[in-house]
Amino acid sequence: MIISNRSQLFPHICAAAVIFAAVLATPGKASAAIQVETSKQQVAIIQVTGTGSIAIAPDIAIINMGVVRQAETARKALDANSSAMADVISAMKKQDIADKDLQTSGFNIQPLYQYFKATKSGEQKPPKIIGYQVSNKLTVRIRDLKKVGTMLDLAVTLGMNDGGNIQFTNDNPEQALSQARTKAMENAIKKATTLTSAAGVKLGRILKISEQSHSPRPAPMGRVRMMAAKAESAVPIQGGENTYRIDVSVSWEIAQ
Repeated sequence: MIISNRSQLFPHICAAAVIFAAVLATPGKASAAIQVETSKQQVAIIQVTGTGSIAIAPDIAIINMGVVRQAETARKALDANSSAMADVISAMKKQDIADKDLQTSGFNIQPLYQYFKATKSGEQKPPKIIGYQVSNKLTVRIRDLKKVGTMLDLAVTLGMNDGGNIQFTNDNPEQALSQARTKAMENAIKKATTLTSAAGVKLGRILKISEQSHSPRPAPMGRVRMMAAKAESAVPIQGGENTYRIDVSVSWEIAQ
């Protein structure tokens, strides 16, 4: 029995010896395995954020114009609103505003209620409809900024009585954004170079780049109606500049 077990074990011993000899005979393969394990080690990195911004003059103004009318019936409120809005739209077109730059951005009809106080006995009358309100909003894109003040004054004269906001923007800001990206990347490289130089190391290959853009915000126009109503001429408007900003986050491998 002892001799038989050894005879069964002998082929396995021989196979193991052959594999071991093959590994010793091919050191290149053994070192490749070591390299695979080494590549799994954590890589030292540096991550910085760079910022770039470009300020340019706006070339387009976007205004929300609203008309609100109230009447005893929904029909009368709608007719009054439609008449005033039609006058505003007609005036916009006479000022060379193209159809593509006029867009209805909101329409609403709602009842107006009268509410009653509860009696001493606790009786509460239900609200009573006493009229209707119709609101209609128009978004206007004005491409000649010299006309913005005149257009606001004209719209108020013709019936606009509800303003939203005015935004000075650019029809095609891609060139400004491209310049801002370049400045942001240059800023990130400068920061990373300064940090690695102070640490006594060097930048390696770039591992990741991501960006976030920031567009100019619209300016509030809450008092435009009051300003326009008191003005004897066009509403004074200043377009200023639009600042387009890009933030880039860049990660480098640190060269050891």
